[in-house]
Amino acid sequence: MSVVTLSVTEDEAGIRLDRYFRRHYPHLTQGGLQKLCRTGQIRVDGRRVEASTRLEPGQSVRVPPIPMAAKPARDVPRPLDERLVREIRGMVIYQDAQVIVLNKPAGLPVQGGPGITKHVDMMLDGLREGDDPRPRLVHRIDRDTSGLLLLARTPGVAARLAASFRGRDVHKVYWAVVVGRPDPQSGEIDQPLARLGVGPGAITVAADRTDKDAQSARSAYQVLDSAGRRFSWLELSPLTGRTHQLRVHCESLGTPILGDPKYGGETAHPSGFTDQLHLHARMLEIPHPAGGRLTVTAELPAHMRGTFRDLGFTAGSTPAPVRRGG
Repeated sequence: MSVVTLSVTEDEAGIRLDRYFRRHYPHLTQGGLQKLCRTGQIRVDGRRVEASTRLEPGQSVRVPPIPMAAKPARDVPRPLDERLVREIRGMVIYQDAQVIVLNKPAGLPVQGGPGITKHVDMMLDGLREGDDPRPRLVHRIDRDTSGLLLLARTPGVAARLAASFRGRDVHKVYWAVVVGRPDPQSGEIDQPLARLGVGPGAITVAADRTDKDAQSARSAYQVLDSAGRRFSWLELSPLTGRTHQLRVHCESLGTPILGDPKYGGETAHPSGFTDQLHLHARMLEIPHPAGGRLTVTAELPAHMRGTFRDLGFTAGSTPAPVRRGG
């Protein structure tokens, strides 16, 4: 074994050193990596570094002899049932060399957990092309929420898009049918939230600002149409990213989302409607990794289209994906 020098690629721009090593030498522990950094055995462009150092394309990473790590790990695809391949490919509404956008159906979890045997993450090998890396989730939406889900084709693209989400450079629009009509009919909800419990039974609740567990949460809303005072069609934009934020914020307005299985109580389940959550991730605008901005819009799911017809709401046509600039 001997010292190896690796060059940071364009796709690895901004990646932390510890994540870089997890990608290339997955068996090296975090403690082992930190020791190699402390002793100067790992260097970037000849300089000592810490595990949290961010890398840039073209930099040289000195890698000392590491047992059982002669070559970078290879991402080997897992066999996937052809039915799942067809299903995940049927969700694709936009794709290019950097990103894939899905229209996820309501009821399909994004990731696994206790009792979950089918989810989007397990199906992502169905979107691989040849020896390309496995696509990666950039964000999540609730199991019961339908609509837009963004994937990155490479780890480097995933890191850049995740930074855009953290930096609030992403514009998200949701559509919801709620029970009742908010007053006023547009505005911003500034209601801190807190999580109670752990695991599948955990819930999000409105919290007092002085609560030590409270997190700032803000959402913009606007009534697009209403059926008297009984039901309303809302456009919602989360300005922060808390778990179940839109669902609890709608409940805090006194207008829970129709069919919500977790919030709103009996009020959310009037008779005569499909008893599914009526919340849809409708539009996503992101800075495209290759430049410019990408706007994608997702068709409503069948249960919401039926409710729109029953209530006389007109959604109109769904715009085609648009990329501007770049």
